[in-house]
Amino acid sequence: MAQMNMIDAIRSAHDVVMAKDPNVVVLGEDVGYFGGVFRCTDGLQRKYGEHRVLDAPIAEGGIIAAAIGMGVNGLRPVAEIQFADYIYPGFDQVASELARLRYRTCGDYFSPVTIRTPCGGGIRGGQTHSQSPEGIFTHVSGITTVMPSNPYDAKGLLISAIESDDPVVFFEPKRIYNGPFDGDPNKPAVPWTTHPKGEVPEDYFTVPLGIADIVKPGSELTIITYGTLVHVAQAAARLTGVDAEIIDVRTLAPLDVSTLADSVCKTGRCLIAHEATRFSGFGAELAATVQENCFYSLEAPIERVAGWDTPYPHAFEWQYFPGQKRIAAGIRKVMEAQ
Repeated sequence: MAQMNMIDAIRSAHDVVMAKDPNVVVLGEDVGYFGGVFRCTDGLQRKYGEHRVLDAPIAEGGIIAAAIGMGVNGLRPVAEIQFADYIYPGFDQVASELARLRYRTCGDYFSPVTIRTPCGGGIRGGQTHSQSPEGIFTHVSGITTVMPSNPYDAKGLLISAIESDDPVVFFEPKRIYNGPFDGDPNKPAVPWTTHPKGEVPEDYFTVPLGIADIVKPGSELTIITYGTLVHVAQAAARLTGVDAEIIDVRTLAPLDVSTLADSVCKTGRCLIAHEATRFSGFGAELAATVQENCFYSLEAPIERVAGWDTPYPHAFEWQYFPGQKRIAAGIRKVMEAQ
C-alpha cells in the first residue's frame, strides 16, 4: 500500500494496465511530453514510448473518433479530454458511434474506449472550466458513466473501465485531485478531512463497475451523492448530528438501484446532492428511482441539493457550489418534514 492522492492513483492505474496489456494506449492533448495538464499521465510516454502515449491536436471530436477506430481494431484506448467542458465537440462521436457500435452490429464489433475527463468546479476555473456534464452521458444508452470520490476507487474503477469491453466515460472531480481542501484561508471553511491522501495498493486491483459504496452506515437519513460531494455530505452530516447513511454512487450508469433502495427503505428519508445544475440533473433520475422503489417507506419528500440553474459563475463560485451549509440545511428540512 502507498499514500496516493487521486492524481497519483489515476497515473498508477494507467501504469499498471499498460504494463499488463500492450494493447492499452493513451491519447489526448498534452498527455505525452507534458504529462497532462493535471499530470495524470506524467512519465508514461517516457516509459512506454510515443507509439503508446500520443499527443493529439486540439480536436476533441478527432480524439474520440480516433479512439473508436483504435478500439475496433483491437486496441484499448484511453482518451483524455482535458476538461469536461471541452467534451461537447466529441459528443456526437460518443452518442452516435461509440455507444451504438455493439448494438448496431449485433455484437460483431465493439470498441472498448475509456474517455477520462476532469470535471466540476472549486478551483476558480470559471464557466468554461468547471462544468459537470455527467447527466448528459447517463442518458446515452450503451455508455457506462463513472465518477470516483477517492484515490482507492479512482484507481480500481479506472482499471475496471479500461478492461471493460463497453465504452466508459470516466469523470474525475478536479476539486479533489490533490485531496479535499482542509483549511485554505481564501475559501469557506470546509473541514472535510485532514487526510488529503489515501491508502492505495501499488499493484493491480479492481473495483467493480456498477456497485455503489456505503461510505457511512446510518439509520435516520440516506444521503445519495458522488464525487466531491461525498466529502461535503460527510461534513454536513457531522454539522447536523444526524445519523445519516451516506452512499457514494460511484457508477452512475448502470445504477446500483438495490443498494440505494435498501438504504432508503431502512431510513425512510432521503437527500440527494450533486454539484451539477439542478434542473434535469442526475439527481432527478436518482429521485425518481428512489420514489419508484421506496414510496411506501418514505416518511418525508425527497430533497435535492445541487448547483444553480445557471452557467458556473466565477465571482460567486462558493455560492453556486453546494457546500456543507446548504447540504446541512437540506438535511434539517428532510428531518423536520412530517
